[in-house]
Amino acid sequence: MFNKRLRAIRMKRKYTQQYMADALGVSLNAYQKYEQAERSPSLDCLVQIADILSVPTDILLCRDDFLKSLGVSVDEYQ
Repeated sequence: MFNKRLRAIRMKRKYTQQYMADALGVSLNAYQKYEQAERSPSLDCLVQIADILSVPTDILLCRDDFLKSLGVSVDEYQ
């Protein structure tokens, strides 16, 4: 699920995979593996991704129910 959420939010922001790879300091191939669910980012990288996309890490991790229980609207991130 992370990979699909990552791709959807990246595309909503109109960022290319190359832009994300450059912003994270990883190769394009490494970033593509995140979106293809062949590789998971480190915790530090996950936080960087969330910062670049301006979303909480819980959104990327598909913890929508948890966020809703806290009263956070998740619709604005999707």
